[in-house]
Amino acid sequence: MILRVNINIVEQQQQQSTAGSSYKRPAQKRKIILPFVIGKLVGGGKKKVEDEQIDWEKPILSQTEIEQKIKEYNGQINSNLFMSLNKDGSYTGFIKVQLKLIRPVSVPANKKAPSIQDTRKSSSRSQAVKRRTSFYLPKDTVKHLHIISRTCASEVIEALLKKFMVVDNPRKFALFERTEKDDQVYLRKLSDEEQPLRLRLLAGPSEKALSFVLKENETGEVNWDAFSMPELQNFLRILQREEEEHVRQILQKYTHCRQKIQEALTTQTPG
Repeated sequence: MILRVNINIVEQQQQQSTAGSSYKRPAQKRKIILPFVIGKLVGGGKKKVEDEQIDWEKPILSQTEIEQKIKEYNGQINSNLFMSLNKDGSYTGFIKVQLKLIRPVSVPANKKAPSIQDTRKSSSRSQAVKRRTSFYLPKDTVKHLHIISRTCASEVIEALLKKFMVVDNPRKFALFERTEKDDQVYLRKLSDEEQPLRLRLLAGPSEKALSFVLKENETGEVNWDAFSMPELQNFLRILQREEEEHVRQILQKYTHCRQKIQEALTTQTPG
């Protein structure tokens, strides 16, 4: 959710309480702002804009330009995650994807973690899974993938799910391009056909210039029919917990604000 205010643009962070934060009045503004807005407004952090209308067009490179870009890229990185040019004109390299998932994911019940050999086998997910268990992936989990320039965004999503043995429908997820510019963060959802390694090459190795994020595919309206009965029941329990936590936080912030106002009233002399 994006909250637009006259002097800032802030992102509402879920699952993070700002109770107890020290607030300060924005300079040159004589407004009474509710504490939960103040906490986000002056509490710091990067400003974030999703789907901002900026130029996302990428140039088409010639083979000579690709070779030059790869040389420049390899000369700038501080690790061994190099890109390499293939004889057929394609190139291989690594991308890093940060997983920012809010909802739990489903994995086969009572199944061991995949080995390196397992993850290199066919990406087929055709086997039906009768028993599942759901869990939350650790916050801000990061995974490196070694891919080819022709690998598209949908294939990256499938590879990530397979790495973690997630059996949910890949259409529930989306790959985003994240860019930092002028102290703002821009997010753009990649189409299924876009090639992440090509975007990585064009942007260079800088994480500020470009990074990739896997998130839930929020299309505006959730297709609840795509979820199983245990998943739907689990979502209801999660919503209940989140609602109770948000209510508690709001009540706590309003109580704190009311106390401060009452303290100010008792210290002031009438007239």
